[in-house]
Amino acid sequence: MSKPVKQIHLAAHFPGVNNTTVWSDPASGSHIDFASFVHFAQTAERGKFDFLFLAEGLRLREQGGRIYDLDVVGRPDTFTVLAALAAVTERLGLTGTINSTFNEPYEVARQFASLDHLSDGRAAWNVVTSWDAFTGENFRRGGFLAEDQRYSRAESFLAAAHTLFDSWSGDEIVADKESGQFLTTGSPGQFSYRDEHFDISGRLDVPRSPQGRPVIFQAGDSDHGREFAARAADAIFSRHGTLAEGQAFYADVKGRLDKYGRRPEELLILPAATFVLGDTDAEAADIAHQVRLAQVSPATAIKFLEQLWNRDLSDHDPDGPLPTVDPIVGENTIARGRASVRMHRDPVAVANEWRAKAEAEKLSTRELIIEVTGRQNFIGSPSTVAEQINTLVQADASDGFILVPHVTPAGLDPFVDKVVPLLQERGVFRAEYTGTTLREHLGLAAATERVTP
Repeated sequence: MSKPVKQIHLAAHFPGVNNTTVWSDPASGSHIDFASFVHFAQTAERGKFDFLFLAEGLRLREQGGRIYDLDVVGRPDTFTVLAALAAVTERLGLTGTINSTFNEPYEVARQFASLDHLSDGRAAWNVVTSWDAFTGENFRRGGFLAEDQRYSRAESFLAAAHTLFDSWSGDEIVADKESGQFLTTGSPGQFSYRDEHFDISGRLDVPRSPQGRPVIFQAGDSDHGREFAARAADAIFSRHGTLAEGQAFYADVKGRLDKYGRRPEELLILPAATFVLGDTDAEAADIAHQVRLAQVSPATAIKFLEQLWNRDLSDHDPDGPLPTVDPIVGENTIARGRASVRMHRDPVAVANEWRAKAEAEKLSTRELIIEVTGRQNFIGSPSTVAEQINTLVQADASDGFILVPHVTPAGLDPFVDKVVPLLQERGVFRAEYTGTTLREHLGLAAATERVTP
């Protein structure tokens, strides 16, 4: 029996915390003006995408004691942006990254229930943790949690939020016109949740929303993160987008579902991916090369180098070989901020891997940084990119992709105009929305059918 053809899921990531935006491009616009968010969201909806995705930065990143000048400076509040976008879109899902380390379950559950109501069932929550005290300085709790404690708190946080979301389920509310009162058959919104992290009880003041609960995303890649996703998430924002790595990650995470009584289709794997289009594959490759040169200037290459070496390398020649000295092991004092550095458990080992690669391929420092900091790319003509995406999805390397354009806000337009129609012609991507909620777009069961983790 032949394997059924999978339908591709597509989403759009509005770049905020990133190193992919090409600021020098004349088409590059604001990352904070609401008009940019509107253009981006409406383009994604025109392309029948599942959802728009917002990352989160809770503090401006720093390097060498100065605000990190290679990144977006400023990030509007996630809930504010998504609530506003709910008014200018009709079907597009609205996914926000909200931290479980520095927030409280009642507050977050109330906000997501409100967003789900405002959007008629299109809300999703990307549950993340944070470890660094630098970000934690903005909050009372600070950044003191070890990895296992962060995920323990995240799991408790999500279970508590689910208790709140479910606190209205089963309670029928009837308006009595004679008395002018609302009568209920139960105790709507009443909740109680206690464990090692939380001791809360009260009454949620937002009725059960259209989806019951928002769609839950998870973005961690550690073993704890994968287990958390298998137990409690509806989708994973993954970084494994190539064929071999994607298939390995896909098999590993979906292989964990059975012990939680879940089926493979209940958890979607959606890697992030950039794309560059051209009229021909050769033209696209040339454009992609220029894009990477713009993304990793000589100064940027040195910044990336300092993040691993954990030392001032401002005098290093970006067109020369890698430093001969080893990285300084221990607390990173050069770069500060949750997403400011690529975290490496063994910086010296990584440095040696980079040296071996640079020597074997005869790469300068800048050329090496361009190679090792690139994420999954789709590069080619529209037909080539459509084929690349479909091949990976049908091969179970992913269930779709979250696309990250290098120009904001109009960078998504060429993909929607040129690639989406080809996927629709193949019958692997929707021509029209058939549902109204994000759960329906993603093929997920109603929240009432899920068991609270």
